[in-house]
Amino acid sequence: MTLNNYTFLQLCQMLIVPAFFATLKMLVISGILSTIFGFIFGVILVVTEKGGLCENIVVNRILDFLVNTIRSFPFIILLISIIPFTRLIVGTSIGETAALVPLTVACSPFMARIFQNSFKEVDPALVEAAQSFGASKVQIIVKVMLKESVPSIISGLCLAIINLLGCTAMAGAVGAGGLGATALTYGYQNFNQEIMYSICVILIILVAIIQYFGDWIYKKLK
Repeated sequence: MTLNNYTFLQLCQMLIVPAFFATLKMLVISGILSTIFGFIFGVILVVTEKGGLCENIVVNRILDFLVNTIRSFPFIILLISIIPFTRLIVGTSIGETAALVPLTVACSPFMARIFQNSFKEVDPALVEAAQSFGASKVQIIVKVMLKESVPSIISGLCLAIINLLGCTAMAGAVGAGGLGATALTYGYQNFNQEIMYSICVILIILVAIIQYFGDWIYKKLK
């Protein structure tokens, strides 16, 4: 029985709804992981730079090189090239869980630059004032740099999550499923325009929702 024998509602229940939740799962988990790693790398890049709280040019240059290197890879190439690493981490290179590895690896450097640039926008006078009051390095990072740069971070994270949503569409190359893979396999390749354009509309709505809440949080914090 071909897809044309099913009603649109049945196709939604069979294909689009599961694909939506698969995409949501990949987006949320990889988003959280890449934010955590991005924060760690961003802090290291800022505090180890020349004149930073823990100046270490060697560590800074090495991490900066790694971040730039990973960011230079198109996601689909990165996805394929780190398959051995993906197998090492999760035991397989196929499926939603496997897709989390390349998604996190691809997004973490982008997140790191967001945190780094946001931290560098903090007025140096505030950091110097905190140091003069005897604040520890951890306190300066958390209570001064992070606190003062939250609006900028939120704005950057919003863009990163939208970019990550686009990457989940390409994760179908490792059998991860999701909206992008469903639109390509069951929509485009099967000449089913209802599926393809319905998923396009869903993705547009998802991007609009992410951007709306990102802007709303930014305005509240600003």
